[in-house]
This record gives sequence, structure tokens and C-alpha cells, in this order.
Amino acid sequence: MAMRDIRDVMRERGISEEEIVSAAMQLYFPHPGVETREKAEEVFRREMDLALSDPNLALLIYAGVLLEAEGEACNLPSLSSSDYENDLTCLIADEVLGLAIAKYVGGYKGLFDYVRYDKAKPGILSRLGPFMDDVVAGLIGGVSANMYTRAADHAQRR
Repeated sequence: MAMRDIRDVMRERGISEEEIVSAAMQLYFPHPGVETREKAEEVFRREMDLALSDPNLALLIYAGVLLEAEGEACNLPSLSSSDYENDLTCLIADEVLGLAIAKYVGGYKGLFDYVRYDKAKPGILSRLGPFMDDVVAGLIGGVSANMYTRAADHAQRR
């Protein structure tokens, strides 16, 4: 039996790689090794491919997918449908998942980038539900941190 790719799962939920890259590039800033937006997109895509090949990351993302689906179906335990829909500040499980993904992918630098994306909610992040906006922001944050770090390391070695 063929294994499911997390990219396919996200696409089924209406989250394309193009939209993830687009959201990431909305907060892009020139940096050694990624001096242009085109170069940044290329490096971001490469880093995202590497990250998404990790089964542990795929399972963390999948946890967000399942939580979002259960929230939409009003099946989350101890959480009313209105609390889910309003993404109340007392609901932090979504933030914890986003933070875990960002740190897993990009270390402490990933956490800082996660916060930038979570607050600004560029592109697709503004239309995702309470769990998936944090999951995707965590992915973007971790991948962005790696993009900037590895690009700068590569630029210094040249």
C-alpha cells in the first residue's frame, strides 16, 4: 500500500504549496544568500521539501488537520463550537502545536519566525481555521528560519 504524502493531505484541505510559499514571501526580507525574492522562493521551496520529507513533521501537521476537522464537526472535547469558531485566547492547544512545529523544524530561530507569521497572518494564514493557521505558521516559521540560516552560511563559505 502506498504511503500518503502530507502535501496531498494539505491539498485536500485546500492548502497548496504555492499558497504557503506566497504567505512566506509576504514577510520576506533580503538577507545574505537570499538577496532577491526569486532566490528566497527557491531556497524556501528546497527547505520546505526537506522539512516535509520528515515523517515526524508530517504527523504533527496531520494532528492539526485532524483537530481542525473535528472542530469543524463540533466534535472537540471540552470545547464548544462557538469557542472553536472564535479561536478564543484561552484556547492555546493550537499555539502549542504551531510552536512545536516551528521549533522542531527551525529550532529557537523557528519560534521567532513563527510568532512573526502568527501575528501578521499573511496570505492563506488569514483564512485558515484556528488549528491550521498555527500549524502552517509553524511550518513557515521553521522553514523560513532554516532558509535564512542556511543561505547565510552558504554565502559566507563562498
